[in-house]
Amino acid sequence: MKFFRILLILLALPAFSQQGGMWIPSLLKGMNETEMKSLGMKLSADEIYSVNQSSLKDAIVHFDGGCTSEIISAKGLMLTNHHCGYDAIQSHSTVEHDYLQDGFWAKNNAAELPNPGMTATLIVSINDVTNGVLEGVSALKTEAEKQKKIQENIAKIQASFSKEKWQENRIKVFYEGNQYLLFVTETFKDIRLVGAPPSSIGKFGSDTDNWVWPRHTGDFSLFRIYANKDNKPAEYAADNIPYTPKHFLPISLDGISENDFTLVFGFPGRTQEYLPSHAVEQIVTTLNPAKIEIRDAALKVQDGFMRKDKAIKIQYASKYASVANYWKKWIGESKGLKKSNAIALKQNFEQQFSQKVIEQGKQAEYGQLLADFDKNYKAINDYALARDYFVEVVLRNTELLSLGFKIYQLEQVYKSKGEQAFTDRKNNLIKDSEGFYKDFSAAVDEKVFEQLIALYGTKSPLIPEMLKNSDYKDLTTEIYSKSKLTSLNGLSKLLEGDSKTVLKKLQKDKGYALVKELAEYFYKNVSPKYDEINLQLVALQRNYMKAQLELFPNARFFPDANSTLRVTYGKVKGYQPSDAVYYEPVTHLDGILEKYIPGDYEFDVPAKLLELEKNKDYGIYADANGKMPVCFIGTNHTTGGNSGSPAIDAYGNLIGLNFDRVWEGTMSDINYDPEICRNIMVDARYVLFIIDKFAGAGHLLQEMKLVHPKK
Repeated sequence: MKFFRILLILLALPAFSQQGGMWIPSLLKGMNETEMKSLGMKLSADEIYSVNQSSLKDAIVHFDGGCTSEIISAKGLMLTNHHCGYDAIQSHSTVEHDYLQDGFWAKNNAAELPNPGMTATLIVSINDVTNGVLEGVSALKTEAEKQKKIQENIAKIQASFSKEKWQENRIKVFYEGNQYLLFVTETFKDIRLVGAPPSSIGKFGSDTDNWVWPRHTGDFSLFRIYANKDNKPAEYAADNIPYTPKHFLPISLDGISENDFTLVFGFPGRTQEYLPSHAVEQIVTTLNPAKIEIRDAALKVQDGFMRKDKAIKIQYASKYASVANYWKKWIGESKGLKKSNAIALKQNFEQQFSQKVIEQGKQAEYGQLLADFDKNYKAINDYALARDYFVEVVLRNTELLSLGFKIYQLEQVYKSKGEQAFTDRKNNLIKDSEGFYKDFSAAVDEKVFEQLIALYGTKSPLIPEMLKNSDYKDLTTEIYSKSKLTSLNGLSKLLEGDSKTVLKKLQKDKGYALVKELAEYFYKNVSPKYDEINLQLVALQRNYMKAQLELFPNARFFPDANSTLRVTYGKVKGYQPSDAVYYEPVTHLDGILEKYIPGDYEFDVPAKLLELEKNKDYGIYADANGKMPVCFIGTNHTTGGNSGSPAIDAYGNLIGLNFDRVWEGTMSDINYDPEICRNIMVDARYVLFIIDKFAGAGHLLQEMKLVHPKK
């Protein structure tokens, strides 16, 4: 029985397919549609995805390339998470007008705030182009040749596939390179901020409650898509008009109950459900611990400054949240993988896989796969760890180094493309740096640098000689006292002049010299070997996926997430994370008061919300028991990128907004366990309550369609 349970979880066989899976919406007809209806869905597959008529997919938006949002009115009004809109809210905030602290609500279209560079992408159609992409590939010998041919075929198909002039073609890989789908898309570039609650609602619980249940966070914000007079995508213009969508989601006022059907529609970022045990072991024992330690050090420094200085708090609010998000996720993921015995589960499955290979006489094709995995993961270990140190310290968490790396790339542009390309890139860098320095504190970054460069120098297996046995405190002082990268004025002076003048000045700058040495060491001693071995692992993973599909023909496999449009379905359901502990599936406003700490960074509550709760002034948004619901959980299989995804009921109405997962189940990217993996959603009624009763922005509700499907 134990083996069969393991196999079912790993392969998502029919008995467990209701609990997990990220399915391609254009391929729902058949087993998926039957399963969804058995769970209570009243829709057809065509009502979820269609190219011939309006369907749910026409209301689902890839928000700014990283989150999901949904259209909830005929005037292009979009709902997404507060944390997805956080950068935009922060960019509009000042000490005098702090929208993070106080919230923002546009009284009319003219008051909505533009966000340069923000995008909203809709899917027009999904098309299988596997045969065309793989044409002529199998005859090639090396993996490098195969990948080159695949990229040539992709470029050719993307250029020739039929589309309108304002649309784009994007081909994405599925099943580790065994399938390719082409997405025809429309990307809108005039996106305006409409409304956001204060962070004391939209980020209530902050980092303490992140990845945790029970949750009481009103994690939502509102934006609007604007289009040209022909309702087509256009750059920002004052005379653009609100977009008229093919479909928008009505919002249910009936709420949810345990075991209600839930469909989450969105753009999950990345999962790795079919990794071998060797990869999972490396993640748990080597890579995650290193990344966690680096971010832990950076967060402690930033938090110390943010608690003492309001200006720094505004500057670093979005950056801190971004760093903390995956720091906490990796901690929960590692714990979950250990608790669920993921490595042992993978090893047990691999034993059965090997047996199948022998039984079906496939030794020539697949007999060496697992041994090759073992050899290559051992070979890549130090390079993968050194790569993570470089990425986490240089590219992501030390701002002076990350800026310096962009300048290093500028130097490479000059070497490869010449003076004009150098000048163009330089001008763009100077322009972008204005925003960088607006949210930069040299004092904060200096302390972050001091902590992280010491970790890099003492714990990375591959580092330049100059970092070995170095006095990291003295190095920090020297860099931040002498480098011109610590200020916008200093950077401007460094980049003043033609290429020869600029490059001569750069070589003398202490900060840039360090970045260049780190980067050149990485690209000479780490990256080439990592890429070489990783290319072999890519080929092995593709063959391993092909083998699983072939050797287990009755199993049902969903493709790993890759930021493409997916459907995941399940039910509203509580869970038992540990012995003698059971979590109910719904939280209420009462729980906010239980967590309330006046003046606290994470658990303060606005006076207006306290007043509404005291008077039980919930309007039409309370549940049948007169309580104000806030959040609920379900069995939907979600990941990063599903932030902002709509939770949809059996009839196609919005009932909630996905924003997180429970901490015990964050390992679902690698090993989904239906017993404890739950996604967290803010109840749509709480969203409406905050907009209406708290913010007094009832004019926004007038453009929505509020329904009572259960009645």
